[in-house]
Amino acid sequence: MQRWRGLEDIPQDWGRSVVTIGSYDGVHRGHQLIIGRAVERARELGVPSVVVTFDPHPSEVVRPGSHPPLLAPHHRRAELMADLGVDALLILPFTVAFSQLSPADFIVKVLVDKLHARAVIEGPNFRFGHRAAGNVAVLADLGPTYDYEVEVIDLHVSGEAGGGEPFSSTLTRRLVAEGDVAGAAEILGRPHRVEGVVVRGAQRGRELGFPTANVETLPHTAIPADGVYAGWLTADGERMPAAISVGTNPQFEGTERTVEAYAIDRVGLDLYGLHVTVDFQAYVRGQRKFDSIEGLLEAMADDVKQARALTA
Repeated sequence: MQRWRGLEDIPQDWGRSVVTIGSYDGVHRGHQLIIGRAVERARELGVPSVVVTFDPHPSEVVRPGSHPPLLAPHHRRAELMADLGVDALLILPFTVAFSQLSPADFIVKVLVDKLHARAVIEGPNFRFGHRAAGNVAVLADLGPTYDYEVEVIDLHVSGEAGGGEPFSSTLTRRLVAEGDVAGAAEILGRPHRVEGVVVRGAQRGRELGFPTANVETLPHTAIPADGVYAGWLTADGERMPAAISVGTNPQFEGTERTVEAYAIDRVGLDLYGLHVTVDFQAYVRGQRKFDSIEGLLEAMADDVKQARALTA
């Protein structure tokens, strides 16, 4: 999959293409319907498929300080889109000037002049242009003028997650924040993931017999609610069952939230400085302070037992 950072990266000889535009944070099952249809339509027409997304998140530019927690960084979204068969990903730097483009100017500047859109595939709630004035009706109205077709795909998948609410990035973020990682996984179609470099912490886990990888997560990462989880730690391409702790470590009067993963039954791992991923499979229990270190150790042993069973 080709990856472009800005309009100037698009090859000069780029021909017609099928395009879909959106933040696509998490590339959840609803997003997969739209992106999958764009790939399918591109193959029907014999042209490449292109996903257009933005960095930073538009809300951070329009309303500074409102950046939502991210379900997946851009490189992870790119991996997921490539798995869906997308031919090219265009990440547009979202600036104040760009946010002020009218819907018509956006269409000409991005879809027509650069991507030569043959078809545009979107969800029913797609908005674009200054003050989000553009919608799928505006997009379709200008289609005959600029020789592209518009197809609207209903992305409203639903299930048990969120009590039956339509699947969305907003719902997924809420479930992650509540610790409902199983519900988030239902929407995403895979476990929620955080990633980062393993850094040195207080090393109390090592002293207690449960050495953990202290993961310095990426900015704006959507981190699950404080508690203990079952999941997987992946380092150097090896995926290991893990018991994962999120929180401030109240047993030792901690104040900084951390994500720490214990690779179950692994001895002698040295992960410092490595970039790792942590996938959250299931919630085990909430964070709490115990009356004694012995009580903490007993709980940790039970956490590992549960996590081992849940990831078996």
